[in-house]
This record gives sequence, structure tokens and C-alpha cells, in this order.
Amino acid sequence: MKITFHGQSCFLIEHEEYRIIIDPFLSGNQQAVITPDDVKVSYVLLTHGHADHVLDAESIARANNATVIAPNELAHYYGLKGLQIHPLHIGGKHDFPFGRVKLTLAFHGSGMEIDNGFVYVGPPVGYLLTMGGKTIYHAGDTGLFGDMKLIGELNQIDLALLPIGDNFTMGPEDALLAAEWLRAKKVIPMHYNTFPLIAQDGAKFVNDLKARGLDGLELKIGESVEL
Repeated sequence: MKITFHGQSCFLIEHEEYRIIIDPFLSGNQQAVITPDDVKVSYVLLTHGHADHVLDAESIARANNATVIAPNELAHYYGLKGLQIHPLHIGGKHDFPFGRVKLTLAFHGSGMEIDNGFVYVGPPVGYLLTMGGKTIYHAGDTGLFGDMKLIGELNQIDLALLPIGDNFTMGPEDALLAAEWLRAKKVIPMHYNTFPLIAQDGAKFVNDLKARGLDGLELKIGESVEL
């Protein structure tokens, strides 16, 4: 399985013939090294409705005839636009051709700016994604919460993708504690350095993980790791 980081919370995951993208934010990210037109996927996974996670979801899904997987309200928003959808909700799981998806809690918000106002599009979520015998936890945008201990106890997580940007999500200190609770084999930081307000030192975070006996990896935008 190949996981490629595309900035903010966007990851492209490839296994055998399957390709999925999580939280596509490319056209609005000046640091991105690909455009939405470059993306070839069958599924688009969304954690919540903020623009820095869904900006390119519609165009990518439409161009690829891809299915949007998202929390119920957010999924139906895209269904009203004529896209293929699969709605899920917190605690629910479903087996897809590429693997299993389960939604977890995330403590954040979820609204879209429509007609100069914000429209609620359901709760934010994280994802437990199992493909090719490996389990990835994409935490979405979230603060630290105690049930991360349960997520770690109930799942054998091979890779945890954790926000460290602070201000809108966990900062590095809370993310270190989350990493300990999740007991993932490897941790990759996300949701940082896209804007000055969420500037963080990814290399320091990885070194701090290693000081606690945890394996971390800082991926630069466009870089990949194999599981």
C-alpha cells in the first residue's frame, strides 16, 4: 500500500487497483504539487465540510465518476449535486471493494460557506481505513479526546495521521499524547504549515515521538510511504 501526502489533511492511498483520496484541498493550497485534474481515483473520503478539506471534492468526484464517502449529512449534500455517494455515521462501518471504512469521533466543527453564510453539514469525523491487511487512522480535524485510548485498544493501527497545527486542532503536545494512546506503529503529522496560523515544526514533532519510543515520519508534500 502506498500513501502520498498532498498537504493539509489530504492523502492519496493506493493498493492494488484501488485509489482513494481523503480531504482533497489542492486548488486552494499554494504548496500543492498536483492539481485536481491530476487526481485519478474511485473514491473520495471526506472528514467534514470545511473548505480546506472539501474544496476539490466535487470536481474530483465528477471527473472520475467516483463515490463520495462522508458523514450522512455531508454525503447527501453531494448527492443533491448528482454525485454518487455512500453516507456513513459515527460508529458505523461498511465493507467496500477496496476495504473497510469505519467512522470515529472527531471534536471540531463542520459547516460550508454557502450564500455568504455557514450551513451545517453534519458532525466531523475521523476514519479507520483497513486495506490490504493494514489499518490507517485518519483523525480528521480534532482536539485531543479520551476515546482515542479506546480507538487504540480496540484496533491494531499501522499508521496514524494526526493534526498538529494547533489553533483549530490539536497542537504538537496533545498530538504526542494522542499518539501514545493510539499505539500506532507509525505516526505522520498533518494539518500544519499550510497557513501561518498553523505553522509547526514537523521534524521536531517526529523527534519528540521518537523520544517517547514511538515511530514517526514527516512527509513533505508529494512524498510517499509504503506500508
